[in-house]
Amino acid sequence: MTKHEIIVGNSASITSLKDGSVDLIVTSPPYPMIEMWDGVFGKQNPKALSLLEAGDGLGAFQEMHAVLSAVWKECDRVLARNGFVCVNIGDATRSVAENFQLYTNHAEILRQFINMGYHVLPDIHWRKQSNAPNKFMGSGMYPAGAYVTYEHEYILIFRKGGKRQFTGRKKELRQKSAYFWEERNVWFSDLWEIKGTSQTLPTSKAERERSASFPFEIPYRLINMYSAEGDWILDPFAGLGTTNLAAMAANRNSIGVEIDPEIAALAMEHIKNASSSLNRLIDARIGRHLAFIDTLQEEKKAQCYQNGPHGFPVKTRQETAIQIDHVRSVQFDGQVISCEYA
Repeated sequence: MTKHEIIVGNSASITSLKDGSVDLIVTSPPYPMIEMWDGVFGKQNPKALSLLEAGDGLGAFQEMHAVLSAVWKECDRVLARNGFVCVNIGDATRSVAENFQLYTNHAEILRQFINMGYHVLPDIHWRKQSNAPNKFMGSGMYPAGAYVTYEHEYILIFRKGGKRQFTGRKKELRQKSAYFWEERNVWFSDLWEIKGTSQTLPTSKAERERSASFPFEIPYRLINMYSAEGDWILDPFAGLGTTNLAAMAANRNSIGVEIDPEIAALAMEHIKNASSSLNRLIDARIGRHLAFIDTLQEEKKAQCYQNGPHGFPVKTRQETAIQIDHVRSVQFDGQVISCEYA
């Protein structure tokens, strides 16, 4: 059984969480210097908006990151030793006082985590290709006046302390939580091509735009890559609860923190009613693996191992204990969602 909760509040102070109580943090915060988030940053730090109005873009950029920095410090408090942090962030392009420039959000977050003593691991570029005919900025075909179009965001990955060790029951759960050989080859590439508008769970366009939620596939991959069954996953910028849903699908516990009560209420509704959608995603994952096995030549199939829980072929010995459970039931007691598996 897993537990899932959305806390309404400011992630700079998550008083309900004890020190070192979560194993993995997966989040996509508001992006500084993206206009749709000006109000969010302005409410928490009015100086950011004052500097924007005065034409000081770099000053506003720093003040917005001061808001995020308070959250990163709280994340450090609640993250267990040897835990991971995965941050989806995009850089921003903006004209302030008629000066157009790039604001490097990912570089600022890297600096903050390095200053907190984290190990920076290789990052991932999430490529969100756009086919819009007017996507290029500047003077069209004339030189020296156009700007490169940004079609990627970063997934920054940090580790707190040294390599995590698994013993006893935790070692068994780690083996059960292994991923498929072909998944590893895609997931651990530094380039992910996932459409930014793709949503495999029922969510309206207006809700996605309001919360800027990222596609389910991103937190689902990261949770499988950097945690094991039974771990606690935190998203300090929960939005519509996409990270919580990915944790539920992966048989992990989750806590989301969302500052907007209306968005938090929507997130809880999504989590309470998502079991059928999650099971379809789980079936699709297993189906992709079986389709991959079918593509192998007969001599390669003969060299495969047998997965114990599911009874299908797998490429490596490390995959023989994988067990991908389906969501059997979801119960809600007014605050916490409990999920059982079969």
